[in-house]
Amino acid sequence: MGGALGSEALTLPGFVHDVGSAIHPLGVASPFMRSLPLARFGLEWVQPPAALAHPLEDGAVLMYRSLEETAAGLGADEGAYLRLMRPLVDGWHGLLDDTLRPLLHVPAHPVTLARFGLRALPGVSTLARAAFRTPQARALLAGLAAHSGLPLSVPGTSAFGLMLGVTGHAVGWPFPRGGAQSFADALAGLFTELGGEIRLNAPVTDLRDLPDVDAVLLDTSVPGFVRLAGDALPGAVAAKLARFRPGPGAFKVDYALSGPVPWRDPRTALAGTVHLGGTLEELELAERAPHEGRVAARPYVLVAQQSLFDRTRVPGAGETLWAYVHVPNGFEGDALAELEGQLERFAPGFASRVLARHVSTPAALQGWNPNLRGGDVGGGANTLWQVLARPVLSAVPYRTPLRGVYLCSASTPPGGGVHGMAGFLAARAAMHDRR
Repeated sequence: MGGALGSEALTLPGFVHDVGSAIHPLGVASPFMRSLPLARFGLEWVQPPAALAHPLEDGAVLMYRSLEETAAGLGADEGAYLRLMRPLVDGWHGLLDDTLRPLLHVPAHPVTLARFGLRALPGVSTLARAAFRTPQARALLAGLAAHSGLPLSVPGTSAFGLMLGVTGHAVGWPFPRGGAQSFADALAGLFTELGGEIRLNAPVTDLRDLPDVDAVLLDTSVPGFVRLAGDALPGAVAAKLARFRPGPGAFKVDYALSGPVPWRDPRTALAGTVHLGGTLEELELAERAPHEGRVAARPYVLVAQQSLFDRTRVPGAGETLWAYVHVPNGFEGDALAELEGQLERFAPGFASRVLARHVSTPAALQGWNPNLRGGDVGGGANTLWQVLARPVLSAVPYRTPLRGVYLCSASTPPGGGVHGMAGFLAARAAMHDRR
C-alpha cells in the first residue's frame, strides 16, 4: 500500500533487501496487473521450485505450483486437499475477478464465488480441523491464513488461507529479479510512457496544497486521508473513519548472511517463502498474542529467501533473508530474540551465518512510510466487517464525501497486497463520476 514496494542496501554493500513487500503472487494474478506490459520495462519474475515451505519438527511441508504434487506430500490428506482446493484452482480467473473488488456487487462467476464463500467464512481453526486429519495439512492451511494478522479462530480467516493457496497453485509465489524496486520501476516506466509525471520529495500535508484538478486519488491510510482532508471532512464522517481499526504491527529484520540458511529439512531451500510457527495449535497461540498486547514466545515468522534464486541481490556466496513477526500495533519493545528463536529452532546454527542485520520496528516502518500506521502493513485489520466495509460499507467505497477525491489504498477493497486493483477501481469510479 502507498509505496511499500522498494529495495535498499540496508546491511552491507552489495546486499539488496526489500524494504516493504517481498513476494508478489497478486502482482502476476490480479486482473489489472495481468493487463500491463511490464516485461517491456524490465520486470522479470523469478519462480522458485516451490512456492512455500512450512517446517515442522519432523520435516517440512511444501506447497508447489502443482496441486497434485502438493497433495501427494500430505499423506492421508492427499484426497482431502484435492477436494478442497481443486474447484477453486480450476476457477481461479473468475474467483479473483469477483474477490479482488468490493464484496457488494453482482458476481460474474456466482458458482465459483459460492464454492469459495462456503469454505472461506469459518475461522481457519475450524476449517483445518474439519477438512484435514494430519498435522501437515492443518499447519499448511493455518500458515497461509495467518497472513491475515488475525487470531485463527476469527470468522473469515479461512478466506486468506484459501486465496493464498489458490494463487500459489495458479501462478506461483514469484518475486521480481533484482529486488522489489524493479517492480516499482517497471510501473513507473509504463506510467511515464503513457504521459504521467512523477514528482518526488514533494510532501502534501493538506488537500488544498494540490492544484485544481478533476480527480485526486489518495493512496494513503485512513488516518492519512483524514489529516489531508482536515476540516473539509464532515464531522460525522471523520468520527466514523476514526473507528476503522488498524491491524497488528510488524517487527521486521533484514539479514546479510555468509551462506544459505542451514534448514533442518534441506527441502526448505526449494521455497522462496517459508512459514515458521509449527503446528496449527502453535500458530493459534502465536497469532492470538498480538491481540492480547504481547509477543508470542514462539511467534509466526514470515520469511523470504530470494537470493537463493536471484544472485543479482548478493555478492559472492552471500545470501539475504527477509523476516518479520506480528506484534501489537505500535509495539515499542524488542522481538528479535523471539524471531531468531524460531529461526534457530528450524535451522540450527543460523546465528553463525549472520554477517549483519537491520531491524525495522513498527515505528521505523511508519517513519519510512507513514501509511504503515503502527507497523500495520495491511492497511487495517482484516476482520470480516472491515473486509466488507473497507473503510465504509458501500458498493463504491473509493468515493469520499469530498468532490473529486477518492481513496485507493490497502484501506479499500480488496485490501493489502501489490495488485493495483484499488487504484484501478478508484480510477474507474472517478471516470464514471466525471462523465
